[in-house]
Amino acid sequence: MGTLRQQSILQGQQTERNQKKNLLHELFSSTARSHPNQVAIYYEDDTGKEYELSFKELDNITNQLARAMQKLYKKFEMTSQSLIGVCMEPSHRLLTILLSILKTGMAYLPLDKEFLISRTKHILEEAQPLIVLIEEGVDLSIYEGGLIMTYKQLLKEARQEQEYALQTKTDSNELAIVLYTSGSSGVPKGVLISHATVLNRLQWQWSEFPYTDDEKRCVFKTSLTFADSIAEIWGPLLQSRTLVIVPKCVTKNPEKFIPLLEKHQVQRLVLVPSLLRSLLMYLNLQNNDNVLDHLKLWICSGETLSVALADQFFTTFNDKNKILANFYGSTEVMADVTYYLLSKRTQLQGMKKVPIGKPIDNCIIYLVNKDMQVVPQGEIGELIVAGRNLAEGYICEQDTHKFLDNPYTIDSEYSRIFCTGDYAKIIKESIIYEGRVDSQIKIRGHRVDLTEIEKVIARIPDIDNVVVLCYKPGELSQILLAFVTIMNDTTLSNYEIEDFLQQMLPPYMLPKIFIVDYIPLLVNGKTDRQTLLKKYELSYFNDEDDASCDYSDVPSQDLVKARVLFPTIASVIGCSNRALVTLYANFYELGGNSLNSIYTVTKLRDQGYQIGITDFITAKNLADVLNRMKFISSNEEPLKEVIDRKPYVFESLSDCHKEDAIEIIAESFYSKGDLEQWLLPDLTKSDVRETVEVAWNCYLEQNLSFVMKSTQNGKIIGVTLNANLWNQPVVVVKSKAMILIDFLEHLEGPIKKYKLPKDKGRILYTSITGTNSDLNPAENVLAIRYMEEYCLQFAKQTEYSGIFTTNTSPLTQQLGIDVLGYETIQVYQVNKYETSNGNKPFGKAPNSQVVICALKMFN
Repeated sequence: MGTLRQQSILQGQQTERNQKKNLLHELFSSTARSHPNQVAIYYEDDTGKEYELSFKELDNITNQLARAMQKLYKKFEMTSQSLIGVCMEPSHRLLTILLSILKTGMAYLPLDKEFLISRTKHILEEAQPLIVLIEEGVDLSIYEGGLIMTYKQLLKEARQEQEYALQTKTDSNELAIVLYTSGSSGVPKGVLISHATVLNRLQWQWSEFPYTDDEKRCVFKTSLTFADSIAEIWGPLLQSRTLVIVPKCVTKNPEKFIPLLEKHQVQRLVLVPSLLRSLLMYLNLQNNDNVLDHLKLWICSGETLSVALADQFFTTFNDKNKILANFYGSTEVMADVTYYLLSKRTQLQGMKKVPIGKPIDNCIIYLVNKDMQVVPQGEIGELIVAGRNLAEGYICEQDTHKFLDNPYTIDSEYSRIFCTGDYAKIIKESIIYEGRVDSQIKIRGHRVDLTEIEKVIARIPDIDNVVVLCYKPGELSQILLAFVTIMNDTTLSNYEIEDFLQQMLPPYMLPKIFIVDYIPLLVNGKTDRQTLLKKYELSYFNDEDDASCDYSDVPSQDLVKARVLFPTIASVIGCSNRALVTLYANFYELGGNSLNSIYTVTKLRDQGYQIGITDFITAKNLADVLNRMKFISSNEEPLKEVIDRKPYVFESLSDCHKEDAIEIIAESFYSKGDLEQWLLPDLTKSDVRETVEVAWNCYLEQNLSFVMKSTQNGKIIGVTLNANLWNQPVVVVKSKAMILIDFLEHLEGPIKKYKLPKDKGRILYTSITGTNSDLNPAENVLAIRYMEEYCLQFAKQTEYSGIFTTNTSPLTQQLGIDVLGYETIQVYQVNKYETSNGNKPFGKAPNSQVVICALKMFN
């Protein structure tokens, strides 16, 4: 036993096998007899119409439908692997059909109308379902092997049937479900799942995570083609809980999904980490600390759960009484075969990876080397699974090398193993996931094999070589990259490659194409992956966001907003040169999805713009988004009310503020300056300090500048330096900062001379506004807004006729135009500026970067 403990073998709790070989539908009928009047299924369609079926009603209608199906397929020869295909949207009808199929003695085969035609055709030709049940409007004319009918047609047949005893299965090892893997190998494989396999997973769940007395409702939201849907459906139903069916469009939209979870007091939720990240982002935009208090059990599966995301989870909920579970598995092992539980943030201390934990009941995990020998604990090996969670294999007996006889035991209970293709190690009796043996990764819950994408690209004529990589796997910003070399004397373009791939691959497998001169190699002859990833980073961060944005059709009044929105979208979804971000582009057609839409809304908010999740998701194009975007602002208020209501006070600039004020301005402009960034590293922070110091006394003498201080701790939050337009400080310095001064004079000199109303006399000039570097993005936006508002009120109260300013950042530009009503005098593209000696100090700036000279007159 001592030797075994040192080996990488972990066994879940062993429970007695139920002598009665239960079937899923028989357990349901038993539940229906015990709870006939309890609601079994609840569904609300997109019109707000509600549908409810009690357990008794569901039992009765599924008996009718099962009889109708049995009559329909009498002309076929039914076998132990006879299937009925299902291609229907989530609704009360879908759940009714699934239960009816099981009652016929057959298994259900999920399909999705969003599958590529080639994938659907392969599945139907290989699986040969006797009947395929579809939604009205779904076209499956490609299938000629069996009967295709709609739910309404089947229901009409069912109502004509008389009652008789259904002919059903008697052996729990017989087939219940066939799920096709995501197809990343290019050839989807159908996994055969028996009633017994499903029930082992469910019985463990009921034991480990029992339903509480007040847990009345659970949600079914996972696509039927994913293995997680099995426990989501049958777990609650067979324990007499109401199953709330969630449409796909609701799951993708936190503004609708979270209220649904609240309404039904849902206490557990299964979700992929990317959806968890999306929900947490949304929750962090809200001010309600008690939202989802009732949701105690959060189960992550399908993708790697990072420590950072787990930490964000506990931070969001302030370490309330919640459990974050990390499940591991695949379709071949009933979705989940190991688990790890987190209940507080302190568990994450010192943790580099969230473990996948230990095996569930009646399962064993082995970690083996390439010779199939069990490795010592602490060493990495391939993860092998044995036990009752194993599927029966693949349809048509494909990939028989994945399911093997177990060489590690003679116990008949664990006589078969499944080779997962995953690496792992065991530390302190807990399994740590270490990645794939092959090149497979998870993208939005789909298993994707990079080598298979390479094979598809390699089939394109004139492609010489190709390497497919994943940038930041497991993170929200992950993206597939294909680096290709093309044959000499050919003109193959990114567009042509992408166009070909769209016909061959599902959307989540489409890579971003990079045509390169050569594929770099390491000294051992292998691909230098890090160099390729670095090449992507350099091109992406240097010019991609701007190169992907086209502002030609944007109305002038929306241009400033667009210069924030377009690059934000380009950075979030990683647009290629082909996929231009334009006014009439659709976020999802550009490559966005429901998860990174939340990220986009969050990034916009960080830049001072507010738009509802629903408004963003439902926008027809970016023109709609621009119309719905609002700057975080308030109407002008009397100066006293502004001061009294805000947690800040304003003080006239004095020498006692000098050190702090100059530090804030120097740090603000050196670290965050929109123009200053192009002068680095020649421009130093001390250069900025010197410039302000030279003009300091002039600002003090005019008594038009101010600081903003926190009322809580007296710390200076922001500084605004003002002067009379016709009596600005004259500043001459020897540093690179002089380039900035000359540039502003180049811009403002002609405007002051020819365009500003000299007869008005007194015009305030706002020259510099800086904020404390300790502020987070949201606080920074508020601070600048309050200073801009105060500046307007101050100018009016000191009887100035107007304010003139030159804004270099999108934030102050938007404030001036959309919120405070400044008139735009000039918009200048900064990379066009040329000094007297012919230099272009801002030449590397993107075309989208502009400065705006603006005027606000009060009468």
